[in-house]
Amino acid sequence: MSVELDVVDRTATITINRPERMNALDEPTRVSLAELIRSCGSDPEVGAVVITGAGRAFCAGQDLAAIHELDDAHDTVARTYNPIAEAIATASVPVIAAVNGAAVGAGMGIALACDVVLMSESASLACVFGTVGLVPDTGTSWQLVRSVGYLRAFELAASGRRVGADEALALGLASELVAPEALLPRARELAADLARGPRLAQQLTKRLLRQAQVSSLAETLAEEAVSQGAAALDGEHLRRRAAFLAR
Repeated sequence: MSVELDVVDRTATITINRPERMNALDEPTRVSLAELIRSCGSDPEVGAVVITGAGRAFCAGQDLAAIHELDDAHDTVARTYNPIAEAIATASVPVIAAVNGAAVGAGMGIALACDVVLMSESASLACVFGTVGLVPDTGTSWQLVRSVGYLRAFELAASGRRVGADEALALGLASELVAPEALLPRARELAADLARGPRLAQQLTKRLLRQAQVSSLAETLAEEAVSQGAAALDGEHLRRRAAFLAR
């Protein structure tokens, strides 16, 4: 299996499992990855998702052994890359990237699309599209410019240079750095904590924060009011409010 799924204690761990190819993505892998994220993200028995890679890489992006897939790059990106980023963004649960090694090209896009980015201290990011005459995809341009601003985003995209874990943290491209051997346990620990949280409130918060990046203040205020109305009527809020008042 090029993508593996393991569900324990309401945490789904999705592993890109092509270590001999540095977890590079061919079409079957991309399709499977998007399907699993979409399935786990809507499963009421799953409270959080962790995405990682097998072996020494997180994901090397497009599999060059399947470079013919870029003969019609518009179709390939729209049909098989975009759904991965969309599945992460629309998942009703938090999605955590456990970046265990190099995250290159679309691999970087997948990592940055997640709600939390944990990086091994030995991991790195690289937006290498420009070095081969291509442009960022898998949402990489959207994430980069909102995380680091236009000037730095352009430099990273145009140069394709490697960004080590320390720099990624300083730039706001990583949430936390973790020792290599502790990365997956830490990701699962965090996922378990999030999975115990109020699902609807987390889902609405995720949507609010993502929309706020492109919405006006007036639009955001209106959406906050609607979302708060829904959250306040949710059974999880009512249970937590009763428990708080009973203390």
